[in-house]
Amino acid sequence: MKSNPIELPTTTNGNLHKPLINTKHFILPITTLALLITIHLYVGNFSDHPLINPATPVGDSTGDDDKCNVFQGTWVFDDERETYYTNETKCIIDDRQNCMKYGRPDTDYLKWRWQPDKCDLPEFDAVEFLEAVRGKRLAFIGDSVGRNQMQSLVCMLASEAYPIDVTNINDTDIKRWVFPPYNFTLVAIWSPLLVTSRDPHPEKFSRNSIMNLYLDEPEEVWTSELDNIDIAIFSAGQWFFRPFMYYEKGELIGCHFCNQPNITEISLYDAYQRAYNTTFTTLLDHQNYTGLTFLRTFSPQHFENGEYNNGGNCVRTRPFTKQEMRLDGYKLMMYSTQVNAFKEAQKEAEQKGLKLRLMDTSNAMILRPDGHPNHFGHPASDNKSFADCVHWCMPGPVDTWNEFLLEMLKMEGEGFIEKTYQRNTTKLNLR
Repeated sequence: MKSNPIELPTTTNGNLHKPLINTKHFILPITTLALLITIHLYVGNFSDHPLINPATPVGDSTGDDDKCNVFQGTWVFDDERETYYTNETKCIIDDRQNCMKYGRPDTDYLKWRWQPDKCDLPEFDAVEFLEAVRGKRLAFIGDSVGRNQMQSLVCMLASEAYPIDVTNINDTDIKRWVFPPYNFTLVAIWSPLLVTSRDPHPEKFSRNSIMNLYLDEPEEVWTSELDNIDIAIFSAGQWFFRPFMYYEKGELIGCHFCNQPNITEISLYDAYQRAYNTTFTTLLDHQNYTGLTFLRTFSPQHFENGEYNNGGNCVRTRPFTKQEMRLDGYKLMMYSTQVNAFKEAQKEAEQKGLKLRLMDTSNAMILRPDGHPNHFGHPASDNKSFADCVHWCMPGPVDTWNEFLLEMLKMEGEGFIEKTYQRNTTKLNLR
């Protein structure tokens, strides 16, 4: 899939908007981040997708009430907390998220740790993580926020081992690293929509051009890799806000922001759920995939004080409390859509011997308006006028996602991935 501008919703004093962000390929270096267009957020008919209560613990799929849900908690200030890495660490911190390099004046945002309500979340241990994934292949599949987590993980592992880049130079959508001492392979797959998309007129592509999205066709860039993946982390969301023509079974079924007569306007949440249904169905029906699968939930942005192109920024220097902020509006709808699709698929997965797990980061991250680059993702000399309140500073709150990841791997216990058993691969229908 080609690299294209994507839309991200922003909120200004309760009003919903969607600016367009121009990103390059998931794995290619980029020197700038630009928010390009604002479109009114179409809420659509969500009656077919009941919202879950954001206070409901959904991260723990075991059903054991006595087992700690690490995703329910609060941010606690810890003045003695140290970062896992700095600009002196032997890893590459993307300039767009390198808040220290580009002069962010405050540092308290680095001192907050996540404290679950009923237990503790241990600090990340690079050796423990690498031992857990020894001999395995882990893939991040999704968009640039997924890349954010992947790059955080590489830096968090750098204290113990640094990877060797073994990427095929002709492959622009997949990047691979190996950690030789542990025979561990890390893969980054650029697939921001998870399903197939095409530009009808790529030669005339513009910031608000309409793409074709094939909601029942998983994108080949990741399906072709499934045989070689032991752990998959899926995440996608921000690209779904742009204009689309929606297709299923090769036929046009509707659109989003197409403004064309005689074409049904379909809620973006409906399309979002269909895309995830396709993703999960593909995993469950794939005869040779027996891996451990994580869905990392929707990552909220925090624009305030205006729209993205009219002074919108994220200048807060401390987290919200749970009394001050919670998931609501389109953020809750995106989150709920993901979780509903996940829960439906998980029921089928249990019958087929496939492990689906929810990395429920949304409720923690809605509380971190202080964790974004804002204007500190580039040199001051670049005189950029747009803030980045979507991605996360490195180091910063995004590192907590990998603390979650390690804890979830530990919860699986020894031998959590078995490639020898036979799965029931009866076809599923999650529609």
